Amino acid sequence: MADKKILIIGVTASGKSGLSFELAKKLGTDIISIDSMKVYRRMDIGTAKPSKERQSQVKYHLIDIVEPSQSFSVDQFLTGANEKISLMQSLGKPVLAEGGTAMYIKALLHGIFDGPGTDVAIRETLQKRIAADGLATLHKQLTYIDPAAAERIHVNDEKRIIRALEVYELTGKPISSFQNHFDNPFPDDWLIIGLRREKEAESRRINARVKKMIVDGLVDEVKSLLAEDKPLSPQAACAIGYAEIIEHLKGNISLADAIEKIKINTRKLAKAQRTWFKRFENVHWFDVDEDDTAPSMLGKILYLF
Repeated sequence: MADKKILIIGVTASGKSGLSFELAKKLGTDIISIDSMKVYRRMDIGTAKPSKERQSQVKYHLIDIVEPSQSFSVDQFLTGANEKISLMQSLGKPVLAEGGTAMYIKALLHGIFDGPGTDVAIRETLQKRIAADGLATLHKQLTYIDPAAAERIHVNDEKRIIRALEVYELTGKPISSFQNHFDNPFPDDWLIIGLRREKEAESRRINARVKKMIVDGLVDEVKSLLAEDKPLSPQAACAIGYAEIIEHLKGNISLADAIEKIKINTRKLAKAQRTWFKRFENVHWFDVDEDDTAPSMLGKILYLF
């Protein structure tokens, strides 16, 4: 098993974190998190980080590694992930990665393209347009010049929208034209396990998760983050669950409306993830029933090893 590389994927609230925890205990290994928001310290409830109890039993990598005031890129993720993969292999442990951030998963499997550098002037101009017209306007522009990229990039993902428009300004070509390595077959050195649920069941789980986050203290968590000396980075502030509560704390919407928006935006995220994952190849998909538990799902997948 020491040479195994295992990847567990699925949409948000599909049950992949519970399964990866049980599998990590079974294999005696660690877990590499593939999540663009779990990297932030003190953003615990809204990102559904593993509990302290789980972290005491299994070592997790690439969570709690940057401050909420900092940005975090796919390049940084890939560098960190490759370091942890090498570490686990050197210790004779099977590699186990889990997550739902599709771009990070693609980077892990295919690498990232060597695109043009950054241009401060272009970025400043785009930032001014965001301040004046809103991020949705730039996403609409991206839809016009690069529909393939716009489909992949969430309307609130300021960092990636700016990068896509920057690449177009610098080269005259859409960023998706540089990312054709994503069309290559998935490498065969990864065993990819996918979890999927009926859409209605998934929506019920999302709604229940959001309710639990509120009960667990999401509003107070966001208040604490906003009270810190350094402001939240745009990337952290646009995270689902945090962006809506921030709007509530600003007095723009009621708490009830914020909770409903979190549910809606999480369901939209799940829909986008489902679209992404349809393109993934060589995935061993497992249908999860409502009465399935993480241990019962572990029993279903063990024949793969």
